[in-house]
Amino acid sequence: MPQESSPVAVRQYLMCPPEHFEVSYSINPWMDPGKPVDAGLAMAQWERLRETYLALGHRVQLIEPVPGLPDMVFAANGASVIGNRALVARYRYPQRAAEAPAYCGWLTAHGFEVVAEPRYVNEGQGDYLADGERLLAGTGFRTDRLSHGEAQELFGLPVVSLTLVDPSFYHLDTALAVLGEGQIMYYPEAFSIGSQQVLRRLYPDAVLAGRRDAEAFGLNAVSDGVNVVLPQIATGLIERLRDRGYHPIGVDMSELHKSGGAVKCCTLELLPAAEVAAAAA
Repeated sequence: MPQESSPVAVRQYLMCPPEHFEVSYSINPWMDPGKPVDAGLAMAQWERLRETYLALGHRVQLIEPVPGLPDMVFAANGASVIGNRALVARYRYPQRAAEAPAYCGWLTAHGFEVVAEPRYVNEGQGDYLADGERLLAGTGFRTDRLSHGEAQELFGLPVVSLTLVDPSFYHLDTALAVLGEGQIMYYPEAFSIGSQQVLRRLYPDAVLAGRRDAEAFGLNAVSDGVNVVLPQIATGLIERLRDRGYHPIGVDMSELHKSGGAVKCCTLELLPAAEVAAAAA
């Protein structure tokens, strides 16, 4: 459990402005091209999220949005990054395939030691969440289970495969968030029975979310170990986090939610800022 006086390490995030955001196709249950999207509101909500990270003392880098790629705003899907190594995404659906070269190019240009292009379908930090010495890996709807072995070989971390069974929670980051080393929050019913048993064994003190907060994308959150940024409408989860000693920060992500994304989807976590500075020196 975090303490009020706990120092917060500076985090570094990559984000993509939603300049071309729209819902023009449907590849998850939340997307409905028939519903209007307010692009200006989406930009304002995204900007508020960026400002929240900066106000917490974290650093945000930006990737240039590419016309014709409305979901490129969901930077978390672009790659998995641990230390100075990155596994670039290979998307399940052709509508998003062109995002991968853009993120690959950015990571290569910014000096990551290894930028690996995958053999198997994986959707970046949407399905890969690092917890200290362990990598939680989702499968069932997007990322191929064969990719889990590929990630283990690249990052040298043990991989825990978790199977998603509810299509409303098609990425791991819609059903689970890492709060800090050894601490998570998740929605049990999003997972297979076996995966629920694994999570209970590994994280007996996890924060559990109910269906309402999960559908509000409350688990699509970003934590620095003390502060947890999540959609403001996940009120029950906000209270549970506060009771556990975290500092929840609610933000409005309603417009981006129309495409099946929220806080974490918009945020690709890179290596800690101190390591970035050392690597650049």
